[in-house]
Amino acid sequence: MSVNPVPTIGTARRRVSILGSTGSIGCNTLDLIGRNRDSYDVVALTAQTNVKALADQAKEFDAELAVIGDETRLGDLQDALASTGIECAAGRSALEDAGARPADWVMAAIVGTAGLSPTLQAVRQGAHVALANKECLVSAGNIFLAEVAASGATLLPADSEHNAIFQVLDPAKLESVDKIILTASGGPFLGTSIEDMRKATPAQAVAHPQWSMGAKISVDSATLMNKGLELIEAHYLFPVGREKLDVVIHPQSIIHSMVAYNDGSVLAQLGSPDMRTPISYTLAWPERMETPADRLNLAEIGQLTFENPDLERFPALALAAEALRLDNGSATVMNAANEIAVAAFLSERIGFLDISALAADILEDFAAREGRASFTTLDDVLDLDDLGRQKAQEWVQKRAS
Repeated sequence: MSVNPVPTIGTARRRVSILGSTGSIGCNTLDLIGRNRDSYDVVALTAQTNVKALADQAKEFDAELAVIGDETRLGDLQDALASTGIECAAGRSALEDAGARPADWVMAAIVGTAGLSPTLQAVRQGAHVALANKECLVSAGNIFLAEVAASGATLLPADSEHNAIFQVLDPAKLESVDKIILTASGGPFLGTSIEDMRKATPAQAVAHPQWSMGAKISVDSATLMNKGLELIEAHYLFPVGREKLDVVIHPQSIIHSMVAYNDGSVLAQLGSPDMRTPISYTLAWPERMETPADRLNLAEIGQLTFENPDLERFPALALAAEALRLDNGSATVMNAANEIAVAAFLSERIGFLDISALAADILEDFAAREGRASFTTLDDVLDLDDLGRQKAQEWVQKRAS
């Protein structure tokens, strides 16, 4: 299934919800909405634990509904929003209700598989869904796209790389594509030796040289797992075939991705590394909107450089490609294992290089024992996600003991 052109919502004010409003994507989205208050009404905002930030956002944007994922924080949220008239709720079902609340446009920015079910609810109501949650496609690819097709919802890629491809790819002429090239900054350890990476600390791993992101995504960028997950996403979003997907290291993060065509042309989307640019493209679609992102000055930048990824130092990229090749369930299990591994690294229970080693061991064990698992429903996805997490936790306990 390809990402199809989206019908215009119209000139009326758009009703928008943000699933994961207190993270970097959610905050950038609200920054854009705040600069264009006459065009948007905020319906629902959600967060997992950050009650203060959620309450402040809900009050500032006069949201209809505020949902906190952690049920133990509901009382705090209710206290923070007392006398405002803003509806409060908590827990997993409340997150799903937020996704189902009627809206024209929904930002899906909840990190991890926790975002899968709420995003599906937004899809089922036929909304325009700006997709920043990787797990919807990495863990549930064909199942998720089948829901999109059945509901008539529209996916608008919000990640900078997929948004770049969306801007330069003609979905009606996929047969003309030679290659889709995702760019990667290389993260904080691009020029670091394996021995130094072995000793890397969480603080070093989250210090991304170009982008301001949450800890989990920053660590994924440091291992290049983030780019591997994006490779899997691109396979579902832009169905040109796995063999036509590629990754190149581009440290400056100016070219966000490229599409090479069979006539020798290569079309690229360029811009300063600011997530408000791709978010704005989804928020204003099919128009464009002004953003405060720094304007690109190529003469001032001087050089754009590129290199092939070093798969010996960054095996996570090859691991994700292998999970995509193995197909049913493999990417789900690998992704779940990676989430546990990153959390264990951030809590200093395992080392940096152990992240990819853990994910590789779990994927290898799954492929050997399970083969092609039953994988046709959301429950299948969640079962395999649980399996990957359980095996990964066991791996961490053995390594840490």
